[in-house]
Amino acid sequence: MTAETQADAPLAARGVTVGYGGRTVIDGLDVAIPPGVITTIIGPNGCGKTTLLRTLSRLLRPSKGTVVLDGEDIAKLKTRNVAKRLGLLPQAPVAPDGLTVADLVARGRHPHQSWLRQWSSDDAAVVERALAMTGVSDLADRPVDSLSGGQRQRVWISMTLAQGTDLLLLDEPTTYLDLAHAIDVLDLVDDLHESGRTVVMVLHDLNLATRYSDNLIVMRAGTVLAQGHPRDVITAGLLDEAFGLRAEVIDDPVGDRPLIVPIGRTHVRPGGAHVRPGRRRDPDGEEDPN
Repeated sequence: MTAETQADAPLAARGVTVGYGGRTVIDGLDVAIPPGVITTIIGPNGCGKTTLLRTLSRLLRPSKGTVVLDGEDIAKLKTRNVAKRLGLLPQAPVAPDGLTVADLVARGRHPHQSWLRQWSSDDAAVVERALAMTGVSDLADRPVDSLSGGQRQRVWISMTLAQGTDLLLLDEPTTYLDLAHAIDVLDLVDDLHESGRTVVMVLHDLNLATRYSDNLIVMRAGTVLAQGHPRDVITAGLLDEAFGLRAEVIDDPVGDRPLIVPIGRTHVRPGGAHVRPGRRRDPDGEEDPN
């Protein structure tokens, strides 16, 4: 990323070092989030993905370095001002028992409330729009704890939208969802991006990350191995280096992104040749159709 692009980044980490209980997780990391696109952070378990996202959102304070939000040191900003500019959906959020969807989404307006500015018709209109954008208006009177996993994720995203920020940070928004519901949530994220928002998210599914992202941040052991468009970043060599994953990278038949095809031990012949799934080898070692 060029110096000019870094200057335009709405959110950036500059030389940040972060850890827990005396253990350093991220050491001297630099990263910039480009505006107006979907950025996805990927990497193996324990590499620092969530730590980075929590640091960017000011939930964690680095021992060294600076997080910059719209050109300002985020540590020096008031919490209310940060919440007006940055919305965060953490992993597996939990709502109080019995809280309705409408009441939860309305909590997204709290940063805009004060003793001088109480709840108004404008707030109600923002909540109504947030419910409509995520397709959960018909669930407004339902208790959040009565919803399915996919519905709950949409409701939590709706609450984040009600904050009225142009920058959204989503920590594993598809966790615990089956594939169909995961696609549904990521389609929603794509719609939010198309409406002009900058989105940063953490995902574990590499193919979903490449399909829905304009910018990937690939991490390993608290460092950034690569950053850029999936077409420029995802290679067999990078997957091996970052994940220890043996895979082929081919063209996605339904898009202009790379598709990752993992290679398990049962699909590799002695000597390294690949055996295509759905085929068997005859006693002489040749492949025969099933």
